Amino acid sequence: MTATDDTTRGSAMEIHRLLDEAFAGVEMTADLQDLKEEMRANLVARAAEFEREGLSPVAAAQRAMPEAGDIRSLIDEVETATDAATPAWARYRVRPKPGFLVRTVVLAAVAAAALTAVVLATVDVAVPGPAQLVAVVAVALAAGFVVADALRQETTTNYPMPAGRAAGYGAATTVALLGAGGAWRYALDRELPWLIGGALAVVASIVVFTVLGATQTNRHKPWVLRFAASHQDVGDRFTEDPSAAARFGLYTVTLWLVAIAAFAVLGLTVGWAWSPLALVAGFAAMLLVLARMLFAPRH
Repeated sequence: MTATDDTTRGSAMEIHRLLDEAFAGVEMTADLQDLKEEMRANLVARAAEFEREGLSPVAAAQRAMPEAGDIRSLIDEVETATDAATPAWARYRVRPKPGFLVRTVVLAAVAAAALTAVVLATVDVAVPGPAQLVAVVAVALAAGFVVADALRQETTTNYPMPAGRAAGYGAATTVALLGAGGAWRYALDRELPWLIGGALAVVASIVVFTVLGATQTNRHKPWVLRFAASHQDVGDRFTEDPSAAARFGLYTVTLWLVAIAAFAVLGLTVGWAWSPLALVAGFAAMLLVLARMLFAPRH
């Protein structure tokens, strides 16, 4: 190894040390690492020139460093450019909590096992009646808990929902699935109480979902609101006019009371095979009212 190689290596080590000091306390990214390596290569080459002029490795490195300019300003520029180029969802990303993921996986496995029993009973595999009921309840409870638990989690775009409201959504989900389970039992056994109970449960869950949705407050984070403000406003009337949301809730309750009454009347007079038409009509009317009230007309 020649004396020149030893001298150049000495200045390179000094440049390495000085750059580490300049970047101390900075969270390194790929762009900042590229900047550091580019500066290192340029400064080592410049220090080698000073060494050939007779300076010592340390003196050559210290003389070369000022030629890099204000390193802190360069770091700030790179960080600013990186932030501007990074999508907002990536900068504000919130990772799911491990406990939530574990609970979801466990409950999903329970629901899948219970759903297997439901499927087997549907294809005429011998499944005891009590086991069928337990399976339906297990699926409904697992789904409801997962819904409530998910709404309680902070996400990239939303803050956590209050515990009471999240529990309401979870309970409505459970009741809706229990209603679907009642309809399923009616399809298997042709016992009318299952159909009536299932229909009432589904209607009740729809009413709860509607009330919760109509009274829902904003959970979006500030960056989402800024992003939405930069795009065309579709005229969400419920956000702009809380009284309209309250009226929609009252209209919905009235519609479903009428639909339930019509369901019972049709079942007792025309026949239970025709009674679900009342629920379909009630649901269609609710959607029409929602479409009319949710979006403010443009003038």
